[in-house]
Amino acid sequence: MRIVFMGTPEFAVPSLEALLTSDDQVVGIVTQPDRPKGRGQILTPSPIKLIAQRENIPLLQPLKMKAPEFLDALAGWKPDLIAVTAFGRILPGMILKLPPMGCVNVHGSLLPKYRGAAPVQWAVINGERETGITTMLMDEGMDTGAMLLQESLPISPDDTAGTLAPRLAAIGGRLLVETIRQLKAGTITPLPQDHSLATMAPILKKEDGLIDWTMSAGQLSNRVRGLSPWPGAYTFLGRERWMIWKASRHPADNHGAPGTIIGVTKQAIQVATGEGVLEMTEVQPANSKRLTVAQFLAGHQVVAGQRFDAGPPVPEDHEAAQS
Repeated sequence: MRIVFMGTPEFAVPSLEALLTSDDQVVGIVTQPDRPKGRGQILTPSPIKLIAQRENIPLLQPLKMKAPEFLDALAGWKPDLIAVTAFGRILPGMILKLPPMGCVNVHGSLLPKYRGAAPVQWAVINGERETGITTMLMDEGMDTGAMLLQESLPISPDDTAGTLAPRLAAIGGRLLVETIRQLKAGTITPLPQDHSLATMAPILKKEDGLIDWTMSAGQLSNRVRGLSPWPGAYTFLGRERWMIWKASRHPADNHGAPGTIIGVTKQAIQVATGEGVLEMTEVQPANSKRLTVAQFLAGHQVVAGQRFDAGPPVPEDHEAAQS
């Protein structure tokens, strides 16, 4: 079959690589435009663009999905099927209807759970013990199409979104090729989703990383894992912002106001929460690199009674300007 692949980040790479070693032909690739990255804000190609260039496969990077020149070029590739993994844009109806065998999406959750842009992160944040990959036929809804194949994957207590995503992506590549094989053979039956069981996984923003110390220690531990590596969990000690990279629930009793440091050992900083104690073992204070607490305490002092909070107060003139 003639296949067009749409994808953008590293998560999409195993899907494209699997297609390139399959029996079908990738006749074109669509990815998002180059984006500015890093402190220098240098325009950087997506991982999928780099593969397109490596394999010398025709590439499109549309600014608008309904642009006539893009739609004409896409139709000119004459795809039998469009495969989509983490493309990052909603496909309009005219694209969904273009290939005779439809558009197949690789989604990083066990649908109908965690529809949306950040299914891997929210599964960890919400303390799930299992997640997986679902392939589905795309429709005009947000991850609402009929399911084709699913494969589950356990989430370990130490998993972060960053450690979980590559394992899911690898499953996604394998499942995509198997899905296409069964579609060609006519041995797969699309299964409509039970929309009453749907949960959402909205895109994460930087401000979602701010720690709310009134949450329980268990919830905060999951949140730290789910927000790693981006946007990262953070809090403030006075006016200094601290990133929290590793933390777990500690069995000690909670005997302080949420956010209060109640104990400091050679390896950890123990903080009272809304329920229980969070033990931080890897942090990154402002203007510092990522450190274990043991490394940090070797050159800095933190004492019981200090308190983490939501940050320095906003000046009154700033509040007035925003209103």
